[in-house]
Amino acid sequence: MTSEPSAGRVAVITGASSGIGAATARALTADGHRVALLARRTDRIEALAAELGDSAIAIAADVTDRDSIVAAAERVQAELGATDILVNNAGVMLLAPFSSDQQAEQRQMVEVNLLGAITATEVFLDQLRDGGGDLVNVSSVAGRTARPGNAVYAATKWGMNGWSESLRQELSPDIRVIVIEPGAVATELTDHITHAQTKQAAKQFVDQIAITAEDIAEVVAFAVARPRRMTLNEILVRPTAQSL
Repeated sequence: MTSEPSAGRVAVITGASSGIGAATARALTADGHRVALLARRTDRIEALAAELGDSAIAIAADVTDRDSIVAAAERVQAELGATDILVNNAGVMLLAPFSSDQQAEQRQMVEVNLLGAITATEVFLDQLRDGGGDLVNVSSVAGRTARPGNAVYAATKWGMNGWSESLRQELSPDIRVIVIEPGAVATELTDHITHAQTKQAAKQFVDQIAITAEDIAEVVAFAVARPRRMTLNEILVRPTAQSL
């Protein structure tokens, strides 16, 4: 799958404790990258780092806490060298009908999904620019198609897509901006939904048609391995059975 030598490239992955983040860490390590695993759940990223061996380090970090991201960037620079790839994967999907009852969850989605990615990118930007890096933003099919019950989640992903398109133009050719838009993927996202009826419907939908986190990780690994003369700017990946 790899078309360019990747040994020695450094990849930082937010939300690396499970799902697409953990799968991407495994895929990039298999391609010869060194990876920094960023997440709040330190036990999980430490276990994953132990699994991946000397090519991985675990760093406790929260994308809603800029100071923790700054500290993480300093540690990456000191232990692995400058960051070549930043994968903005951290995210939450707290679906529910729109109402004041979900006010705290609405704010959480904006702070993690959108502002978290913006913060991580701002902090790591100089490292990415120095090495001619890749910025990979994990968005969603919800960044293209909204539906009842996902208003704020969709807003965060539409926001990520617009922000990414602006950065694509602004940062070219020094940094390639790649947006991945998965459809239904079998991860923990639905476990965190608190609205009972919505949670049941989402889990049923995912159980019926979902692709795997490893499927998306392969797409990320493929995209960052393309020759520097080209960029896969926007990649929509739906399960074959998903209509919207």
